Amino acid sequence: MNVYMMLLLAWGAGLSAFLGGVFARYEGTPRTTTKREFIHGITAFGGGILVSAVAFALVPEGMKELNAWSLTLLFAGGGIVFCCIDAWLAKQGGNASQFLAMLMDFVPEALSLGAVFAVSPQTGILLAVFIGAQNFPEGFNAYRELKAAGLTKKMALGGLFAASFFGPLAAISGYLWLSDTPAITAMIMSFAAGGILYLVFQDIAPQAKMRRHWTPSLGAVLGFIIGMLSKQLLG
Repeated sequence: MNVYMMLLLAWGAGLSAFLGGVFARYEGTPRTTTKREFIHGITAFGGGILVSAVAFALVPEGMKELNAWSLTLLFAGGGIVFCCIDAWLAKQGGNASQFLAMLMDFVPEALSLGAVFAVSPQTGILLAVFIGAQNFPEGFNAYRELKAAGLTKKMALGGLFAASFFGPLAAISGYLWLSDTPAITAMIMSFAAGGILYLVFQDIAPQAKMRRHWTPSLGAVLGFIIGMLSKQLLG
């Protein structure tokens, strides 16, 4: 029963990103300055959550399990690999930094969810709730980005829906194979952390800034607070 609950929770956490995309698809408010501030604020909020995931979830796991050289190489490797992917996407005329960052945040956390569930289902449930809370604004931003990159509405939502199934796949992998091998989980998380940090500063943070408007960037502060409180509550 625990395994089925874990799979359902992991899928639900991923489906939250799809629901964020649905909200972005159907919200029909006029394109006013206030709406632009809101959109930039949501972008900043997603960026703040991603930075908090790096600071409180991904890197601490790497620091706990890996030596300094391994941690450095994996973290730098993640940044370099996703720098190359970002450059390649730009040459193709597209951009999917929010979508990539969402997956790089979601998949390692879902792996962690599965590993945690093997030991403490109660902690796993709480972790799934926080992953879902993170994914909603990231899905909202990713949908808008995929649309701007030229995808149709159906393709953008379809991509987010398909991505939700990475949750159960990662969770069952963590549950079956990684609960007794924390070093491997830490390696995956450290690599993802480097890639996320690159994407945040290269693509996401610049999109959050709005000229002559200062409040949208407070979204990053709020997003980081959400991650900080998540870490505090999860211990």
